[in-house]
Amino acid sequence: MKQTLLLLLFSFSVFAQNSGRISGKIVDQLTQKPISGVSVTLDGSTKGVNADEKGAFRLTGLALKTYNISFSAVGYEKFTAFNVIINAGNENYLNIELVPSNQELTEVVVTQNRRTAKAATLESPLSVQRLTSEEIKSNPGGNFDVSKVIQTLPGVGGGPQGGGFRNDIIIRGGGPNENVYYLDGIEIPVLNHFQTQGSSGGPQGILNVSFIEDVKLSSSAFDARYDNALSSVFQFKQRTGNPNKFQGNARLSATEFALTTEGPLSKSGKTTFLASVRRSYLQFLFQALDLPIRPNFWDAQFKITKQINSTTTLSMMGLGAIDDFSFGTLKKATPEKLYIYNSNPLINQWNYTLGLSLKKLVDNGYVNIALSRNVFDNNFLRYEDNLKKDPSQLNFDYSSRETENKLRLDVNKNTNGWKINYGLSTQFVEYANSTYQVLYNTTPNPAIRLSNPITTFSYTSPFNSMWKYGAFAQVSKTFLDSKLGLSAGLRTDMNSFTDTGMDPLETLSPRVSLSYVLSDKLTANASVGRYFKLAPYTILGYASSSFPFPTYSSFAPVSPVLVNQDAKYQQSDHYVAGLEYLQDESLRFTLEGFVKEYANVPISNRNGISLANLGGDFNILGNEDVTTTGKGRAYGLEFFAQKKLTDKFFGILSYTFYRSMYSGFDEKLIASSWDNQHLLSITWGYKFPRNWELGLRFRYQGGAPYSPYDETTSKATYLTLGQGTFDYSRLNSQRLPNFHSSDVRIDKKYNLKKTTIDLFLDVTNWYIAVNPGIPTYTFKRVEDNSGFATTDGLPIMKNGANAIPTQLLNDRAQVTPTIGFIVEF
Repeated sequence: MKQTLLLLLFSFSVFAQNSGRISGKIVDQLTQKPISGVSVTLDGSTKGVNADEKGAFRLTGLALKTYNISFSAVGYEKFTAFNVIINAGNENYLNIELVPSNQELTEVVVTQNRRTAKAATLESPLSVQRLTSEEIKSNPGGNFDVSKVIQTLPGVGGGPQGGGFRNDIIIRGGGPNENVYYLDGIEIPVLNHFQTQGSSGGPQGILNVSFIEDVKLSSSAFDARYDNALSSVFQFKQRTGNPNKFQGNARLSATEFALTTEGPLSKSGKTTFLASVRRSYLQFLFQALDLPIRPNFWDAQFKITKQINSTTTLSMMGLGAIDDFSFGTLKKATPEKLYIYNSNPLINQWNYTLGLSLKKLVDNGYVNIALSRNVFDNNFLRYEDNLKKDPSQLNFDYSSRETENKLRLDVNKNTNGWKINYGLSTQFVEYANSTYQVLYNTTPNPAIRLSNPITTFSYTSPFNSMWKYGAFAQVSKTFLDSKLGLSAGLRTDMNSFTDTGMDPLETLSPRVSLSYVLSDKLTANASVGRYFKLAPYTILGYASSSFPFPTYSSFAPVSPVLVNQDAKYQQSDHYVAGLEYLQDESLRFTLEGFVKEYANVPISNRNGISLANLGGDFNILGNEDVTTTGKGRAYGLEFFAQKKLTDKFFGILSYTFYRSMYSGFDEKLIASSWDNQHLLSITWGYKFPRNWELGLRFRYQGGAPYSPYDETTSKATYLTLGQGTFDYSRLNSQRLPNFHSSDVRIDKKYNLKKTTIDLFLDVTNWYIAVNPGIPTYTFKRVEDNSGFATTDGLPIMKNGANAIPTQLLNDRAQVTPTIGFIVEF
């Protein structure tokens, strides 16, 4: 088979095309108007072209290799697009934004190097990082998953188990639900397959990397137009479909198949499309590996862009997924595999986001109107035995749907050196929730707990709908010959559901940023801001039929009552200062210190812990009665160095030291579940001759805190709940060992006549480092794993009285090799 493939590639190479193409459009970053006459040159090549009156350019007959492409025009800062790969297959189409240099209003700094870095802006002069599509695609261990690649950036952790398979994005010690995600200005609440409702993590990202032009992370100094952000704002910018030709790519690996197509929808090229579909093969891989879980998913994505006239552009986007998580039979049972059966739920999810965006160019700026709808449908089932699915042994039956309809207007103007942004937003929200759940009893009466260790509650939420409103304004300007940049913003959010939701002063959130040029290459930056987030719908829609604590399953039926309408917006105050050094436009260093102070953090009335410690598993976050009186604090120092590819080498180094703490009812700040303290990531890539590429990534993450088990409660409830019960009176009093691992990626490209084939090997944790995880509580099994061992040799009792408790160490090395190919056509 190997010889046949090599022979086929060799025979095709006889007809190999030795030239490629690139095209794109160039606009003014501030006004979004096309720029004519821009000089487009390829470094190391005599090829070049000037953009036409519509800002469009196209170069053909290019040698097949990697280029750095420079864009320059009178009155604008020079910009270089690094690591642009020209293949025989797809024609690259670039959307380029140039920064005016003949105005005071720029990205704070007068030096060309500072402006062409394009990471920071006047509104957000610090805590900003960017990754291009090529950097995402070539990232070792990323496997084309944007959510995983993000973890190479400073201040970004991957949850308590740094080498685990979940995409929990922890920014500077904040919880995984403190981030917001925007795709071309449209919020996408669901970023991952099998997403934890009320949080954000999951094992696999949804976004198709072939759509992404770049990713911008803001971990502080958020633009006032964004709501509900406490730790970060991610802005994913999608490419525009190629207006010149139909093209696409197909990717096949051991875990998935993905097909992406793009091209014009009109002869003029004024209407273009991007479309993709992806199918998972994880269930077959896990069956081959004899693992009990069978995750299965589909996802699809599209973008249609229509240039209505010279000043008006209409864009439509869509993103959706279908997820199914079930279990299969084992060839060989082990205690570790059998534990998985009943500790996890059966999951069926689907979600979609649809959005329309209308951009209208006006004098000295533009107006944007965005209309979108997103739905997240989530169904959980869990039995004492998930294979038998005996209805009498059902311990978790959860069904919910979140629907948001959003309208946002924002105006962007540039007048007399002032940059002014303002806008309004409104949302109509619908939420439905039906829950039946068996839990361990937390009633304060110890006698009741001993006699009734298990409690049951069920309800159908009376929550129907609510309105949300927002308004923002931000002004920015440079002074002192553009050395000093200042920006001030103000935002307020309201809702029709919570008790104080219609008071705009409750969520008045000012923010101020400044930047000062110390030298041609060194800039000092600082920001102070207050940010708010409304509690997730799982909290707002929770209802209780037995308030304040469900303690018996024999309560007389009463109408469920919404108990969290007194929830306040969670608050986070940021204080950040740092330095940025730009050796040149390809080499950048940043050093920043930060402090985040939290208030109004939800605390569980059931067990007294901050919900900010939860959200890193496959349960539901927030489906309970809470009190929003918790506090929190995170602080730290982070260093970042990035070398763009200028010849054959590129690299990223980031290190963060931080502490993360939250309080419970006692208001005592203790280490949170995300308090890893140390985050180190090094990514290195090199391009060899004959289209060979090698990438290496090293990660180090400090051990996260965790809670020990409540031995008494765990023993009494394990057979019913399928897992142990943590002792939250000793919350996060233990800590996992430190974690480190390395990933490697090898690519080999073949350029045929009109096709490019990329063969790749991506290995996560190639040197087989141990990935420490929280031990799992279970009962000892008999030698052949056919049942549980007991102290008296009799069948195990329902309350576990004759069981033999044990804990399974969760410290196995996880190595994930992925081999596959991409065909560009």
